[in-house]
Amino acid sequence: MSKMMKRVLSMVLALCMIASAAVSLVSCANEPEFTEDNRTAEEVLADYVAVAPRDYTAEFGDDYDAISAAIFEDNLGEYLEYYEKAQTATTVSERYALMAIAEAKLLESGVMLPLTSNGGNYAISRVAPYTATSILWGNDSYRYHQVLVADKFLTSEDRTEMKAKWNELKGTGEYEAWAKQYLTDKGYTISENYSLGYSSDPQTWDVLATSMAADSEAIVNTYDGLVEYDIENVLQPALAESWTVSDDGLTYTFKIRQGVKWVDAQGREVADVKADDFVAGMQHMMDAMGGLEYLVDGLIVNASEYIGGTVTDFSKVGVKAVDEYTLEYTLVSPASYFMTMLGYGVFAPMSRSYYESKGGKFGAEYNAEAESYTYGKTPNDIAYCGPYTVTNATASNTIVFSANPAYWNKDNINVKTITWLYNDGQDPLKAYNDAVNGVIAGASLNSSSLPEAKKDGNFDKYQYVSSTDATSFMAFFNLNRMMFNNFNDATVCVSPQTEEQAARTKLAMQNAHFRRAISFAIDRGAHNATTVGEDLKYTSLRNTYTPGNFVYLEEDVTVEINGEKVKYEAGTAYGKIIQDQLYADQIRIQVWDPDAEEGAGSSDGFDGWYDVENAKLELEMAIRDLALAGVDISVANPIYIDLPVFTGSEIYKNRAAVLAQSIKNAFDGKVVVNMTDCPTIMDWYNAGYYPPTGAEANYDICDISGWGPDYGDPQTYLNTMLPDYAGYMTKAIGIY
Repeated sequence: MSKMMKRVLSMVLALCMIASAAVSLVSCANEPEFTEDNRTAEEVLADYVAVAPRDYTAEFGDDYDAISAAIFEDNLGEYLEYYEKAQTATTVSERYALMAIAEAKLLESGVMLPLTSNGGNYAISRVAPYTATSILWGNDSYRYHQVLVADKFLTSEDRTEMKAKWNELKGTGEYEAWAKQYLTDKGYTISENYSLGYSSDPQTWDVLATSMAADSEAIVNTYDGLVEYDIENVLQPALAESWTVSDDGLTYTFKIRQGVKWVDAQGREVADVKADDFVAGMQHMMDAMGGLEYLVDGLIVNASEYIGGTVTDFSKVGVKAVDEYTLEYTLVSPASYFMTMLGYGVFAPMSRSYYESKGGKFGAEYNAEAESYTYGKTPNDIAYCGPYTVTNATASNTIVFSANPAYWNKDNINVKTITWLYNDGQDPLKAYNDAVNGVIAGASLNSSSLPEAKKDGNFDKYQYVSSTDATSFMAFFNLNRMMFNNFNDATVCVSPQTEEQAARTKLAMQNAHFRRAISFAIDRGAHNATTVGEDLKYTSLRNTYTPGNFVYLEEDVTVEINGEKVKYEAGTAYGKIIQDQLYADQIRIQVWDPDAEEGAGSSDGFDGWYDVENAKLELEMAIRDLALAGVDISVANPIYIDLPVFTGSEIYKNRAAVLAQSIKNAFDGKVVVNMTDCPTIMDWYNAGYYPPTGAEANYDICDISGWGPDYGDPQTYLNTMLPDYAGYMTKAIGIY
């Protein structure tokens, strides 16, 4: 914020103080136009006071948790302060505004760099648009029973017309019938089979014991939840026929659909679905501690206490079967987003009797390592109440989902067989060739297949730009690196750093200026172009963790930004408040473009981070800080940072090369990127996606992972960065 603006604001506040003596009910909070820091680099450096790095090892020895806590407080303390303030907000809009401020603090800490969303690339497909839900959160978008698959690629014109009709009909319940008739009238034949590619086998078939997308995106087709978003994005009854909410917003009561059957993988009935199956599922989820439990921690009565062990009697937890077909959840405090959570695996049912038949136990007796415990080990070790059973699961080859003949809604599914076909990513043309040959229903056009599609005419006739979603892929910085090879195989993805280099790098990575320097140095457009092509390199770029248009204020709200009261009007976008806080803190990142999307605004579609001059400025401040610890950073003594690279793929090698070259160009050799060799896609995942804790993360910076929302509130992103093992993604920055 400029000095002139501060002076103007001071005058306004002074006038407010005078006016308040006469008219105490008039609010003088305003919505100022925060602007980017326009000081020169020389002016910034002239005011800069270097800060010596903290020696965590000298303070805490090898106490990993204590070091994690100290690193968190030093780097994310302000984020946590505002996140906790948001939890005590009196209105939803105040909550959103405080969450936005918390996100600004998270972004300016430099522990993560937003990269892209899903989609935003050219594609060709036989799948009709909007025949799976496009809701931004949960797992319902991976439920494929309503998908309409044609016998040939949809033309660009037909797809455009169908999208326009969806916008016209959404909310009426009429789009699916219209789409079927439209396709038929246009000469398409609708298929009952849907084939698509996949790159990672499920590590478990127990949806309640995993938070990995590679697992849950497969398993979600095997069970129904209480409710489900339909293809017009309307929440519909599924296993719950109806529900009520108490006047105080604390008790949700669901009437469970009667006559629904659990079956085994062979389709044999094993039990009826009852209210108790949701109780059993919730207890098993808390026992398994597979990464979902944080979603109900502090939400459901006594969930935190059961997870923490201070309550051992699960009957005291706020989920109860009132009778065979009545289920009740009791919340700690009202949660406006509770219903939006129910499409995620944390609320999945589980047949208690089938689970116990597979050696499953509850509470203190739960032991996933017991020899008798087989639940979820294979698709033959779970019970099904959804539209499909798994009839083939061959690792790194094929997964087949076949229509469940006992499914309660079997007459209303469009796809009878879903086939997943493995793609190891090494051949950049495989997906395209498979799509053209009818092996799979469609394919994104990457930088290799795009020229082929243009050459053979498929691009001109069938191409469309796929929609972006709310998944945010990020680059994460490891602030406390301890592994220099993969946690599950010491011979793979081995770091070339010496001990001395690793020690210097760790100090650098713990410096926010250094991390921001790296973030500002990366040409994210060029980085993305290696995957989607030059034409669309900015389309899927994201500048925030939570999309800036994920929520909007529902009413006027006043919050403080750096001590100044600021009033935001109803309808203000979440991203606008993030931007204001960044500008107020004089952090030179643009995350919100108010003119994008025809004036609706967006945090996507432009690169608000890439700025080489700003990168040089931040590096100079880091150099001054680190010099106080005796760390010289120069061309002769560079900082080496390891980036794991899937070297079996030309596209991923090219993407990594762009990142490395961007940093080399920005800093003239003062920072060097080691592209660590990960020969297979699983080696790459094991370097940065599958490590169970921060201690096993094998990188200094990685671009492997991201986060998709579980429900419709910014908390679904921000609580992934909570301390003390509560946040799922804090491990990505090397702590907890």
